[in-house]
Amino acid sequence: MRSEAIQSNAQSIGSNFFSSKKNENMKNKSEILVQLNLSKKYLMTSFQKVQKISLDKKLSDDHLETLESFCSRFSRLSDIIIQKYFRVLAIEKDPAFRGSVIDLLNVAHKWGWINSPETWKRIRELRNLTAHEYSLDDIIVLYKELIHLTPVLLDVSHEL
Repeated sequence: MRSEAIQSNAQSIGSNFFSSKKNENMKNKSEILVQLNLSKKYLMTSFQKVQKISLDKKLSDDHLETLESFCSRFSRLSDIIIQKYFRVLAIEKDPAFRGSVIDLLNVAHKWGWINSPETWKRIRELRNLTAHEYSLDDIIVLYKELIHLTPVLLDVSHEL
């Protein structure tokens, strides 16, 4: 009798633990979705502005400021999507998942959340590059690639 009570109690504790973790994950997912949608909105605003800037001629200080803001917003949204959103989705699908960013991008592709892990690896690399100082010529190349990849970020659905 006593061992049955202990086993029942252990099952109850285990069940409560996983239920609690699932509820915590759902709360985190809701908070992440708020951050994701707000960051998408801000990036879209910056994206619309930078599309009007010619990167083939001398940039004004206002244009450089707009481009810097755009870079920051690109980086922030990519972080939210990769580090937070995809990770919470992966843990929701596989509670034991503890992989690296590369692992995360590979399972995101496997589970149909993204089309190309290579594109997302490049987004991650560009996000890391934006934190460093470069010559104006190098930064123009970076801006062009960020602009080119922005639709990929904006296309991530909050309904995964």
